[in-house]
Amino acid sequence: MRTRTILVAAVLTAATTAYAQQPEIKGDAQRARERISLCIGCHGIPAYRTAYPEVYSVPMIAGQNPAYIVKALEAYKSGARNHPSMHAVARSLSDQDMADVAMYYGTAAK
Repeated sequence: MRTRTILVAAVLTAATTAYAQQPEIKGDAQRARERISLCIGCHGIPAYRTAYPEVYSVPMIAGQNPAYIVKALEAYKSGARNHPSMHAVARSLSDQDMADVAMYYGTAAK
């Protein structure tokens, strides 16, 4: 039992160290310009409503907190948030793309 405890502690320490050593991803609003065409068609139109998969009021995301946008995109990508169009869009984005798009919209005027 003691050996197992030591092994688990070693694995957790190694995983924590590896996670801590990963560089923080910083968004670049200029780089996002290559990706926002996927977003602007819905999120850039005031009072836009989509009819797929059901009638849904599309939120304006300009000025939204970048960390919130990243978390939302991650949730759509993983399937934790359910919207077919957003799932497809988020699946096409890398972590860097998400950070860039979030920075672009987070610093955009409402």
